[in-house]
Amino acid sequence: NCRKCKLSAILNLKEDVSNLQTQKETLKMEHSQCSRSISHMKRKLNDLYHDIFSRLRDDQGRPVNPSQYVIHCSSNGSVFVIPKHLVKSQQKQGNDKEGKKK
Repeated sequence: NCRKCKLSAILNLKEDVSNLQTQKETLKMEHSQCSRSISHMKRKLNDLYHDIFSRLRDDQGRPVNPSQYVIHCSSNGSVFVIPKHLVKSQQKQGNDKEGKKK
């Protein structure tokens, strides 16, 4: 009886290992697919970003410099072009507030 029980446990463990290996391979494939999808989205976002900045003009009709400005999307769907130095100062203020809360 003990031998049968031990063999049964070993068989169950081998089956579990096999199932886990199959699950691991499935997860690896899903991870790879998600990584490719994220890379594709990043490329599309970058292309969109460059397309938007290629069309933007300031008050005098000159192209807006993407190294000096960023595109900011608010939670209500509004889109703004903001100078980078303002964004950095806003982030610092937000970080300071979070640090004080902790």
